[in-house]
Amino acid sequence: MDGKRMVKVTERIVRLSGVRSMGVIGDPGCEGLGTYNMKVYAGALEESSRDDITLIVGDLVPAGTRHYYEVIQSMTEALSQNHVYALRGNHDTGAYTEYFGLKNYALLTDTFTVVVLDNAVRSFEEEGLALLTEVLAMEEVRRVIIAFHIPVPNHFILNCVSQEEFDRLRAAYAPWKDKVKYLLCGHVHARFEDQVDGIPLICTGGGGAMIEDVSKEIRSCDVEHHIVHFYETEGVLQYKICDLAEDHGNRGHKDAILRQKLQETVQGELMAHLKYLMFADRAARRGMERIANLFRALAASEYYHARNFYAVLERPGAFKESVETFIPGEEFEYERLYQMIADYAADYQNPLAQQAYMGALAAEKEHAALLKEAVDMEAFGTQTVFVCPICGYVMAGDAPERCPVCGGPKRQYEVFS
Repeated sequence: MDGKRMVKVTERIVRLSGVRSMGVIGDPGCEGLGTYNMKVYAGALEESSRDDITLIVGDLVPAGTRHYYEVIQSMTEALSQNHVYALRGNHDTGAYTEYFGLKNYALLTDTFTVVVLDNAVRSFEEEGLALLTEVLAMEEVRRVIIAFHIPVPNHFILNCVSQEEFDRLRAAYAPWKDKVKYLLCGHVHARFEDQVDGIPLICTGGGGAMIEDVSKEIRSCDVEHHIVHFYETEGVLQYKICDLAEDHGNRGHKDAILRQKLQETVQGELMAHLKYLMFADRAARRGMERIANLFRALAASEYYHARNFYAVLERPGAFKESVETFIPGEEFEYERLYQMIADYAADYQNPLAQQAYMGALAAEKEHAALLKEAVDMEAFGTQTVFVCPICGYVMAGDAPERCPVCGGPKRQYEVFS
């Protein structure tokens, strides 16, 4: 090894002394390497630092160009606290070997062995299967994890290699099947555990990509971003799936100056977002749709900038416990803050400011009511929400013909259903 955290594998069989545990991260970069996604990857690396080494089970990047490989390599070097190995995913094309080395290799540790096989194009390479046979035949090898990117046929999903390809893999390990303790894969942006040929199959794709619905049994709302820990206890190779807290990877909190600058930047980006949207409205009212469209696009860009900066700052709680945390802020605004400022505006004869605060007050009260209903996410039954674009009032269910706050017509409501 050359001292870098991200290891470029140059030998078919790598012996690692002092290694007794491994963290596994799935699919960190296939949907892009923006800050919003990389925050999850940063958290995954942080959690995986509890182990002696880390393995990424494919899709490090959205496409196999040098630019993307250099970004993920630089991010990994900056954030990882242990050595990180990779296997090739279907997105990891192009210059993969230039950065990460061999596509088929084995890691022999003090307590277990990991055989990494390339099946990124939905077939196992002959050299990989030959390596698997060679390693399994070694007398010192007793507990083996076979790792690859695309799942083998299982009981949960159809997005897998063919039965014929699995038969080739099975033929390679069959004489030493008792040594194979786990099959490990990624590719699917969720997670599931299964038994295949009597061997536990662990599929993990929660290291950065957005979690997705996989089947009726595997819903995105039931799966968190996560990593898998493998470790040996009393001669038994075990694993544990660890969900990532959503406030992982927030080193910006530790530096007061950087935190302040991030807050200021979020405010500036959101102000630009608002200014561009309002100018787009002005252009649209004058029939200049191309100009309006440009400024809507610029506004969207500024919002995504703000989201990325805020992602570094944000420290959310567990998702299903988060809704109720928004309620006190809404209640404070409509019960105290906005009424107080509206009264001040009235005293100083600024009826426009007074109107804006009173209109927002009414909306915040409705926000709080809807949030209280949504605390029980599974039971929340409101299917359609209307927002008045004139004053921002929110209406659920059957909306009136005119906004009860400003009188705006129903035909102008924004509909969320």
